[in-house]
Amino acid sequence: MNNTNVLSNGDHLVSLINFLNKTISEIGFAFILLLGNIGSILMCIIFTQPTYRNTPCAMFFFAASLSQFFTYNFALFTRMLHYGYDIRTLNYNLWYCKIRFYLFYIFVAVPRYYIILASIDRYFASSRNALRRRWSSPKTALRLIIANVLFWSLIYIQVLVFYETNTGSCSYRSSGYGIFFSIYIAIDSGILPLLLMLIFGLLTVRNIHKTKMRIGGNQRGRISKKDVQLHRMLANQIVLYLILNLPNPCFLVYYSFALNMSKSAVQIAAESWASNMTYLLVYLGFSLTFVNFMISSDIFRQEFFCLFQRKILRRRIVMNRTVGQSTVLQTAAQNDTNV
Repeated sequence: MNNTNVLSNGDHLVSLINFLNKTISEIGFAFILLLGNIGSILMCIIFTQPTYRNTPCAMFFFAASLSQFFTYNFALFTRMLHYGYDIRTLNYNLWYCKIRFYLFYIFVAVPRYYIILASIDRYFASSRNALRRRWSSPKTALRLIIANVLFWSLIYIQVLVFYETNTGSCSYRSSGYGIFFSIYIAIDSGILPLLLMLIFGLLTVRNIHKTKMRIGGNQRGRISKKDVQLHRMLANQIVLYLILNLPNPCFLVYYSFALNMSKSAVQIAAESWASNMTYLLVYLGFSLTFVNFMISSDIFRQEFFCLFQRKILRRRIVMNRTVGQSTVLQTAAQNDTNV
């Protein structure tokens, strides 16, 4: 009798966890998908305006925004279908399993490391050393943007080799490679980006502080308003990344050690929910980039409002001008008649 109660309680808990996972995936991922796509499109347009054009840091922001568009519409969308709507094609079709995770890792890594490259660029741009400042250039930025895509496309070829469908699930092999890959992903997608962003963010703050101390109250003559706001946008983005991305590597480290342990149905369901929620936070961090930039930068807000006026309110402005011109013509004609 007691065993029956335990089983029924366990089954009820598993059903509850799966229901929460499904509901949050349907609503949460859909919200992030909508917010992320709107923000990504707007950022791509804004960062191609003359104000930001040929600015290395803005070029990295543009590349990150463009790559995030694919992150939302492939990696996030397929995850939403899998967990929210129980469409699990990747568990049964081997090549879809391999290609989906191959592109998933690329589309998540590429925008993340564009932000890291932007933080490195801000370090070089704020340096007092002229040779280091030369590394912050549009030519260097363009090369790194292309190299970043090629690098991660090559690194994750291993997914096409070692991912497989087994017992109704799509995952990497559960041998020694599984432990290696879990630890590698924890370092590559969590620990290393966090350290790089933190290190170069602090180095940039130190460079700016030294510059202000050296030139005293005339720092505005040396550091332009646009550069100051790019520093602020990047700093806030790093803080946002640190907060929302930290749970994912922590879970991956745990999962790498618990990979070959025997688990109950409740533990399996709880791990699936925890994994999904850490990725929801990762995607949320991407989708809040536009909101962060709007809050952090007056110039970015001005560019957005100018874009809104030119594109959305264009007809109204043209109509007002037309009405004004016709009124002038009518007044002139009346004056001629009176004369």
